[in-house]
Amino acid sequence: MTHTLDVITFGEAMMLLVADRPGPLEQAQAFYKRTAGAETNVAIGLARLGLKVAWASRLGTDSIGRYLLAAMTGEGIDCSHVVCDASQSTGFQFKGRVTDGSDPPVEYHRKGSAASHMGVADIDEAWLVSARHLHATGVFAAVSATTLPAAARTMDLMRAAGRRVSFDPNLRPSLWATPELMRSAINDLATRADWVLPGLEEGRFLTGEKSPEDIARFYRERGAKLVVVKLGSEGAYYDHAEGSGHVPGFPVAKVVDTVGAGDGFAVGVISALLEGLNVQQAVRRGAWIGARAVQVLGDSEGLPTRAELDAAGL
Repeated sequence: MTHTLDVITFGEAMMLLVADRPGPLEQAQAFYKRTAGAETNVAIGLARLGLKVAWASRLGTDSIGRYLLAAMTGEGIDCSHVVCDASQSTGFQFKGRVTDGSDPPVEYHRKGSAASHMGVADIDEAWLVSARHLHATGVFAAVSATTLPAAARTMDLMRAAGRRVSFDPNLRPSLWATPELMRSAINDLATRADWVLPGLEEGRFLTGEKSPEDIARFYRERGAKLVVVKLGSEGAYYDHAEGSGHVPGFPVAKVVDTVGAGDGFAVGVISALLEGLNVQQAVRRGAWIGARAVQVLGDSEGLPTRAELDAAGL
């Protein structure tokens, strides 16, 4: 079968306002305007590498929505399934600056956003299964009571059609009613994926296991063909049918902003595997892109072009 798209993702995009100085957000005097969204970060990264990528979502027709739509189309992303609704607003967020390499403070303004109204009815099944691959995250599932079943349905449809599905838990505790509900829902979604990509602390919370090996085993026993546990500066551990192993991290002179590193990692793994590279090569590419991501201010500036990737020999 000839696929018209390589990767599809569903999710909420937000305008990101990054503070001009370290310290509490209320002390910032100016903000740098960027895009944000776990799924759109991955879509941007894959599009920059030359893959045919589509993103499905809902935006308002406000200035924020117009900014985001222009940014995504400018990256070469197919936005034909992005609905612009004049009756809804588009979400945005503030992000602080840090100087010690820790996670920056983030403040979301997304309640009742256009994307939160997405549901199963927004799925165009024929269009969805025209793609080779679906990338899903725990963020879209957590946005509202209607996005969770939509996330599950997209994953089920792709699996039933014989396509591949990757899943990044991408935990957002503030979006869930309780930690227990988050754990249950995220683990249920993970069973619908071929490739599961948790961070170490995420994996510990979700599985109750401590080591990368045991976290990977937890998801492999529940059907995942590949599990990659992200270990930050230590690289990543992978487990799949042909073996397991550890890929070291790439050295970083200075951590500027940790947000988006996991999305960059996903870009590396997904792109490499879709190109036919082996798992170790894919995880190495993921670690390299993740290291680039932590050295820039916004969520997507560190995502490389194909020329930059080729120059690095990855």
